[in-house]
Amino acid sequence: MDALVTSFLQHLVVEKGFSTNTLEAYRNDLTQFEDYTRESSKISTNGHVEWSAVDIGLLNEYINDLRQRRGYRDTTTARKVASVKSFFAFLMANGDINEDPTESMGSPKVGRTLPKCLTVEEVNNLLEEAKKLGGPESHRDATILELLYATGLRVTELVSINIQDIDLNESYIRCWGKGSKERLVFMHSKAQSQVNEYLRTSRGLLLNGNKNESALFINHRGERLTRQWVWNILKNYSKRAGITEKITPHTLRHSFASHLIQNGTSLRHVQELLGHSSISTTQVYTHLTNAHLHEEYEKSHPRASDDLRVDESKMPRVVAD
Repeated sequence: MDALVTSFLQHLVVEKGFSTNTLEAYRNDLTQFEDYTRESSKISTNGHVEWSAVDIGLLNEYINDLRQRRGYRDTTTARKVASVKSFFAFLMANGDINEDPTESMGSPKVGRTLPKCLTVEEVNNLLEEAKKLGGPESHRDATILELLYATGLRVTELVSINIQDIDLNESYIRCWGKGSKERLVFMHSKAQSQVNEYLRTSRGLLLNGNKNESALFINHRGERLTRQWVWNILKNYSKRAGITEKITPHTLRHSFASHLIQNGTSLRHVQELLGHSSISTTQVYTHLTNAHLHEEYEKSHPRASDDLRVDESKMPRVVAD
């Protein structure tokens, strides 16, 4: 890997505090761009890329390559373009180049969509399904799903929880979100009881002699669960609960936030609970609530008719984290 790319990635960790997953996304994007530029004899000498020689023409060719030859969707292409722009901004700030070729660089227009949310009934069915099977693994799975919905944790935050991060007396979990930002996540009484019972019974059975493991959630070998494992757990139980749409751990995070706002929780409080740096990210859930209100209006108002109904295609479409 090019030395300047490596330096940029180190900057993201040390100065920006980016998470491992975000860092890997940048690494993959820039490695792909570096490989592409090496194929150009104009800016590459003996496999070494001259970043100062990159111009808008090559950048536009790269975008076309991503979209046409590789067939990436606009959302993926836009992310890769953003990585390249960040890299050249870093080179410019450090004096490694005299001009930033990405200043006039376009990016695919991404049609932003509202996040998927489950209904309260679907969530209840999902949680009840996880409790039906016996054994310590089923008990662990039920606790995971209960905690995801009770707190809005990201899946990476969930699998990173250690025993010492939990305070059952005060009903909170200490976690580290994006950018290694620390926050306290509070549990309602049902989730607290579920975690307490899991710690008291099932976790010890799953440890399998591995008493040095500090992770809250572990597999049958007594090792920390991975993000992919949690995805598979959710996939399994959603199928058993009869949920036909594809859902992820983030679906429970979106459902947590949406249901809170529907029940009157302020946007600022939801922002704090989710660990969003900017309230603009949290505002997506007001649009979800508006859609819910329109739906309930149409069902309930005695004079509701087709001419009063809202065209959902004209509703604001945004992305939440």
